[in-house]
Amino acid sequence: MWKKDGDDLPVSATRFMDEFMRLKRGSVSRRHFLGVTGLGLATAALGGPYGRPFIGHAAAQDLGQHVNLSSWPNYHDPATFEAFTAATGVAVHLSVTNSNEAALERLQSGAADWDLFVPTNHTISTYVGLDLIEELDLTRLSNYSAASQNLLFTWAGQVSGRTYAVPKNWGTTGMAANTNKLRTHIASWKEFFDTAMNEGSGRTVIHDYQLTTIGSALVSLGYSFNSIVPAELAEAEKLLLEVKPHLLAIDSDYQATMRAGDAWLAMCWTNDGLQLNRDIPEIEFVLGKDGGEIWTDYFAIPKAASNKVAAYALLDFLMDPTVAVKEHIANGAPTTDSRVLALLPKEIRSNPIIYPDEAALTPLEFAAAVTLTDPGRVDLMARFKAA
Repeated sequence: MWKKDGDDLPVSATRFMDEFMRLKRGSVSRRHFLGVTGLGLATAALGGPYGRPFIGHAAAQDLGQHVNLSSWPNYHDPATFEAFTAATGVAVHLSVTNSNEAALERLQSGAADWDLFVPTNHTISTYVGLDLIEELDLTRLSNYSAASQNLLFTWAGQVSGRTYAVPKNWGTTGMAANTNKLRTHIASWKEFFDTAMNEGSGRTVIHDYQLTTIGSALVSLGYSFNSIVPAELAEAEKLLLEVKPHLLAIDSDYQATMRAGDAWLAMCWTNDGLQLNRDIPEIEFVLGKDGGEIWTDYFAIPKAASNKVAAYALLDFLMDPTVAVKEHIANGAPTTDSRVLALLPKEIRSNPIIYPDEAALTPLEFAAAVTLTDPGRVDLMARFKAA
């Protein structure tokens, strides 16, 4: 969690509001308030860099008592939600999903009670086609700036010229390897699977997520991450069935086992790679020189959301650069927003885990929409998990 200039960690929501009320009464200075509460929480409550009073804007609406957010594991700073609750009185109920396929299934079945969720780039056109997410009213997102976004990572949020999702962050899918445990230096997906069946046997975790599990197996065989060619999928299935007896787990939330030393090798997303390496430097994050995935995650509002007013309020809060920068520092995923990038410390902007060089990114592919629902890939993953 971020400290600014050696200050203490951000205060609790109760302390935050006590200090804020003291500021409003004039009993403390703004400098005292900023120093006690920390830059991220203070500027969020006071309205961000452009002076828009977030509390006043939110208070003009009936936001209800809570807002439901569905997101990915290890993906948010809890202090962000404490600050939102302190500013609005609305509690954020966070649930976690392990795959976009599971999210799609829940939305289609009506089982999802989400007001806001975090889909990946390749899913958005499918959600729009199935009428599962609503076109966003950008006039309700005063903190969002399309002009400050990097179009390389934001194009998927628009379908037929209409905006259905705004970006949270981008990243890559690579490998986390404990170099104190593994003698093999792993630099490709072929080496990942070879090591999993040898030195890493019983110590390897792969995602509970067909896109990256099947995609990475395909890459290791020399095929496209997005392939739906039956013969190529058959080869990927053979490889995955060979490696399965050697796995410690099939799990998209793998940080705990890597931190405990039970796992030595794992499929890994950028943000997890940064968090693990930051706390345990011997755990390295590596991209496959033979290919793999580059991605953007977005925020979207389901058509069936029961509290869209609070969803917009939370989304607008998260789009504030002074809130987003704290999220990125805690989370570790790279930003799509130039305003946020300018606020990040140099040591983060220069970290190759978060911002790899062009040579490392060149072999990577964005997931194609067809991979979400292709029956060949869906059935392959079901057979692999059931085997």
